[in-house]
Amino acid sequence: MSGHSKFANIKHKKEKNDAAKGKIFTKIGKELAVAVKEGGSADPANNSRLRDVIAKAKANNMPNDTIDRNIKKADTDANAANYEYITYEGYGPNGTAIIVEALTDNRNRTATNVKNAFTKGKGNVGTPGCVSFMFDKKGQIVIDKEEYVCDADELMMTALDAGAEDFKEEEDSYEILTSPEEFSAVRQTLEEAGIPMAAAEVTMIPQTYVELTDEKDIAGIQKTLDMLDDDDDVQNVYHNWDE
Repeated sequence: MSGHSKFANIKHKKEKNDAAKGKIFTKIGKELAVAVKEGGSADPANNSRLRDVIAKAKANNMPNDTIDRNIKKADTDANAANYEYITYEGYGPNGTAIIVEALTDNRNRTATNVKNAFTKGKGNVGTPGCVSFMFDKKGQIVIDKEEYVCDADELMMTALDAGAEDFKEEEDSYEILTSPEEFSAVRQTLEEAGIPMAAAEVTMIPQTYVELTDEKDIAGIQKTLDMLDDDDDVQNVYHNWDE
């Protein structure tokens, strides 16, 4: 989920129980399969998209043997990557904007589940483009200060020299933003420099945030987000709720 404190959300995800981690690994496994199929190679050295998904998998503590098994399955099983990306946009309570990215082998099932999640939270699915203009698509790399104890200025210069657009220092983390086109190059430069990344992915960042004060509105959007998070077809959810 995207919000003001990206790093707080990352830590929360990593502290989830084994069942929740298994669900995250399943979703990343689907991304690995699609990356192999669409990138035309199971070798990360020849497939930049696969390299990026592997980096995301490692940032989520996915074991190397699990990563390798998913890649091998996608490379040898013609039906392993029979998925397509679909994006849904809509509104939660009080005009909050929500974007849902799904990876599915059954469009009807996914559409029904996503619509149900919005409805249960007193929101509604809108038309394509109805809220995406409120977000900026950016490459986002988050680095835990506890994992990286070197000089902040040195990290900033490494990132900017590699093509990053912006560098922010937070209380417990560093955030590096790139254009989607430069994300792979910047991520790879940091990886080759041995810099640990708590998160590394292309994401949607809200331009402004909506604060909810009514308890029913808060319960509603939380219901929608929880249902989407539990849906195996949903890969990513972005919203502008100021949590």
